[in-house]
Amino acid sequence: MILFQLLAGLAVSAINIALHSLFTVVVIGLMRNIALSAAGRFELQLSGVMVATALILMVAHTLEIVVWSLAYLVIGAAPAASNLLYFAFVNYTTLGYGDVVPVKQWLLVGPMAAMNGILMFGWSTAVLFEVLQKTIERQGTLTKSS
Repeated sequence: MILFQLLAGLAVSAINIALHSLFTVVVIGLMRNIALSAAGRFELQLSGVMVATALILMVAHTLEIVVWSLAYLVIGAAPAASNLLYFAFVNYTTLGYGDVVPVKQWLLVGPMAAMNGILMFGWSTAVLFEVLQKTIERQGTLTKSS
């Protein structure tokens, strides 16, 4: 049964990694286009780009949590009458209240969701930093060429 838990967790994680990579490509391309076409105050542009990037990545994380909650539903990992979305949020964000725990046959899916969440949050942090860095570099290039 441990093998099934690991395979299920890896499958859901793979779906979320693919989803996050899609959002990463979209957000970087979108922010690049916005930064290249925007004119005006750099501080406002930088702030707008960062807020938009963070919000788009939050949408990605929320969708990934929904994927986990659907997986919990399909495999029957949560106790009956549990709020699956709440359970998925608690695991994915590593909040770990402990008020809802997986059924005995699926004990590993909670920690696997947490591992997936940590990885995705770290990835998002890298994306935010990259967008910030490229936006600042672009402004420096524009300033030097003016």
